[in-house]
Amino acid sequence: MLGGSIAGLLAARVLADSYRSVVIVERDRLSTTGQRRGVPQGEHVHGLLPRGRQIMEDLLPGLVEDLVAAGAHDGDILDNVRWYVSGRMLRQVPTGLLALSASRPLIEGAIRARVTALPNVTVLDGYDAVGLSTSPDRRRVTAARVTSVGGEVSRILPADLVVDATGRGSRAARWVADLGLGPVPEDRVGIDLTYSSRVFQGPADLFGDDIVVATMRHPGQKRSAVMQRLEGGRVLVTLAGILGERPPGDLDGFIAYASTLAAPDTYHVARAGRPIGDASRYRIPTYVRRRYERLAEPPAGLLVVGDALCFFNPVYGQGMSVAAMNAACLRDELGHGGGVPDPTRFFAAVAPTVDAPWAIGVGADLAVAGVTGPVLPASPLTGEYVETLRQAAVEDAALAAAFVRVTSLVDPPPALLRPEIVDRVARRADAVVIVSTR
Repeated sequence: MLGGSIAGLLAARVLADSYRSVVIVERDRLSTTGQRRGVPQGEHVHGLLPRGRQIMEDLLPGLVEDLVAAGAHDGDILDNVRWYVSGRMLRQVPTGLLALSASRPLIEGAIRARVTALPNVTVLDGYDAVGLSTSPDRRRVTAARVTSVGGEVSRILPADLVVDATGRGSRAARWVADLGLGPVPEDRVGIDLTYSSRVFQGPADLFGDDIVVATMRHPGQKRSAVMQRLEGGRVLVTLAGILGERPPGDLDGFIAYASTLAAPDTYHVARAGRPIGDASRYRIPTYVRRRYERLAEPPAGLLVVGDALCFFNPVYGQGMSVAAMNAACLRDELGHGGGVPDPTRFFAAVAPTVDAPWAIGVGADLAVAGVTGPVLPASPLTGEYVETLRQAAVEDAALAAAFVRVTSLVDPPPALLRPEIVDRVARRADAVVIVSTR
């Protein structure tokens, strides 16, 4: 198992059911607490969507209870989350779908404690994966080559299966190409995204029973924000800007930037809260999907999951939940193959689970002039229709619930085209909504 982040830990949990021994190789020292160097995005907002929460609880029963006991906040994805669309809040109603709000270190630490406690799971931290060993015909991976971060010790770890969960910096695509089995096709979205995040103490009264406030970017605007309640009475505020918008790190500039958002909630918290520490900033020029499912012959004995497979625009909060969905696909594949996974079948199975979150994020981003990326397949679910639905969802509880079920990865995007949903959108719209059937 290459990579000890959330995707790697969940994959290791699944592998432990089928393999005598699972070794997690991680560049960072996992004995430390707090933010890890290898997770630079960890200081920014992280959301556990209902689908990811469901899978993690299934893999690690009692995980959510442990997290809540440690200070995480559990709540309904719509009734306890403020979704602002063009400055107007979607109607808050119970959906029965629960999300979780907590810091990345708390979530990852709880998962790590559970997984590393398994008797057949061991951790080799402080080591970096630098290559693969293969069979003579170069068609099967037989080992991982790793070296200590200091460079003084190198090892070859024989393996029946190597799973790469090393994140956006994964070298697996290059290794596959070096074997003569690539290149791995890629879809890249150029967005020039910048984050700036600050932690504040309170004020809790500005949240009420809500756990997250998302001020979404709307047509013509390049700024957005998400803030969430953390353990210990803290609030994490993340400001985002695309295509050259740079949220500042200094407190006065941070507050001023928050004041320009379409809804005032973020500004009120940043102005009234007591700042804890300095701001953290992070820039993402592009995000990438690696299309292993399009390889004619992926090498046997190598699978790829998490951000190493698809690195999303993090503003949509999909990463941890998609990592859990990848782990569920791995579990299914191990069951179908009697513990011996077929890479072609695995990548074909995991691709549809990535399609929906990819389409949600890429479709919204490509609607902004200046963002570059792949042309998405033609769909009757047009940007105009989705925007009309979102505006109607401000007043219509059924539409609000349908929308968040899709963005929470519980329902596929075509669920928004069910006849009863199209009818409600048309009735709520100021003009007749025409949905193409092509």
